[in-house]
Amino acid sequence: MALFTWPLMTAVQMMCARIGMVTGEGLAGTLRRRFPRWLLVIASLSLLAANTINVAADLAGMADAAAMLSGIPARYFVVFFGFGIASVTILVPYARFAGILKWLTLSLFAYVVTAFAVGVEWKTVVHDAVIPSMPRTRGEWAMLLAILGTTISPYLFFWQASEEVEEEKRIGRTMLASRLGATNIELVDRKIDVGFGTFFSNLIMFFIILTTALTLHRHGLVAIETSRQAAEALVPLAGRFAATVYTLGIVGVGLLAIPTLTGSAAYALAETFDWEQGLGRTFRDAYYFYGVVIVSTLSGVGLDFAGVSPVRALFWAAVLNGLLAPPLLVAILMVASHRTLMQNQPASRLSRVLVAITVIAMVCTAVGMFS
Repeated sequence: MALFTWPLMTAVQMMCARIGMVTGEGLAGTLRRRFPRWLLVIASLSLLAANTINVAADLAGMADAAAMLSGIPARYFVVFFGFGIASVTILVPYARFAGILKWLTLSLFAYVVTAFAVGVEWKTVVHDAVIPSMPRTRGEWAMLLAILGTTISPYLFFWQASEEVEEEKRIGRTMLASRLGATNIELVDRKIDVGFGTFFSNLIMFFIILTTALTLHRHGLVAIETSRQAAEALVPLAGRFAATVYTLGIVGVGLLAIPTLTGSAAYALAETFDWEQGLGRTFRDAYYFYGVVIVSTLSGVGLDFAGVSPVRALFWAAVLNGLLAPPLLVAILMVASHRTLMQNQPASRLSRVLVAITVIAMVCTAVGMFS
């Protein structure tokens, strides 16, 4: 799957990056110029709902992992991680915050280490990766849609465009007029950056799926409800080392994902309602923006204390993202192709074709799930 989603994800993220770089605004702010606000309100609230479910699942996974390593009950870590991540998101200046997120991406390689610790029959893996089988049941189609919704996810669309704006503000382009347009060098640099980022993202996804298939699925463990159950199941199958690395990876990934999830929803809602926004601003200057971060985080904590299954919640949030992505991608495609909005720097024909293919693939997968 990673072999096929990488070029599609790269095209989508680069299109969103181009929108932010060329228009000087985030995705919701640009879409508002072409579409009615009520549509953006629905999209933004749907994004907030899906992201909050993801936040709950990530907090539960981190708490379970920390509980395994420390022996302290997981419910304390849910509150600790929720409060700590929200505080860092609000209080740490953008430049330092961006640096923290970049270093946290290294935690993703824990899943690569886990896969090699388990042991891989590469001949079989390469064959099945290059020649995958088609889904046959509704459940299999739903799983495929969840994978696409996790990889080509709406929160990443909004985050990518908004962070381009944040980067320009960081170097002194605080006025919208100073952010309009982008040089060819800037666009090429961003293509390289996005290309490498999406490549490693899909590589990590590949190793997560591979490790799961070689351990849990091979031994018939397909009803895992929590990350703790997954880690504990790995011990007799793959050894204590693999399980520990996997557990540490869960904590690192949660620290990376949660600020992105809450922040992307905050950007979308702030631009939709004309609120002051940006991770470079203080809480006093952008309290509605940071209020979304707080509400999303607290709601995630509340879902965990309500006893919602984190794995099941994560799965259905991914499915929701898979359903939400196609109409958003159509809107992004329309904006990225608009010469006036894009300051005569529209997306290339190749990227438009790849994004169109992405839309078709996700719609067909959704049809397969419901048929």
